[in-house]
Amino acid sequence: ATTHRAIMAFADATSGDGRYAGYVAYDHNTDAMTLNGGGAGAVMMQIDSAGHVTMPLQSAFRAKPSSDQSNIAIDSWVDIAFGTEAFDQNADFASSVFTAPVTGRYQLSLTLRVNNIDSAAAFYQAQINTSNTNYQETLDPDFGQDNSYFTFTLSILADMDASDTAKIRMFQSSGTSQTDVSNDSHFSGVLVC
Repeated sequence: ATTHRAIMAFADATSGDGRYAGYVAYDHNTDAMTLNGGGAGAVMMQIDSAGHVTMPLQSAFRAKPSSDQSNIAIDSWVDIAFGTEAFDQNADFASSVFTAPVTGRYQLSLTLRVNNIDSAAAFYQAQINTSNTNYQETLDPDFGQDNSYFTFTLSILADMDASDTAKIRMFQSSGTSQTDVSNDSHFSGVLVC
């Protein structure tokens, strides 16, 4: 019948709440297939009738600074604070740092808007700093005058092991400590595979 749900369940015990360790379910009413492991709790993957695949527990986050980070120090790496989370699926982002929950490939993206660029600086670098390696973009700010703003954009498919971390850092070589990181910046990531 089109109003029923068919379930194939996998059991660890013969009775009680722990008996269903995982299941595959097909809902005849919505033509959706659901997969779950680790008990009868939240849906881990669902395929709808149009073929869309959703994974509500898949690690994904996007955060932005709570406010501008003013007068970035010169000649040293400065951690950028991302204090406002738009979302943090699976709760892997805390204190401006993403921690990989499992070994895999993670798409990490950065949009870092900086204001009050000092043309006397030798260079600026914006970096996605991970436990395995660093990914960075470099700017020569010699525009002939101080620039009002510049936006670094960086996106990388990073190889991360379980418990590896990723954070954003910035470096200004020489010049004056006058550059600000705008709260229009964004740092995001998702476990791809």
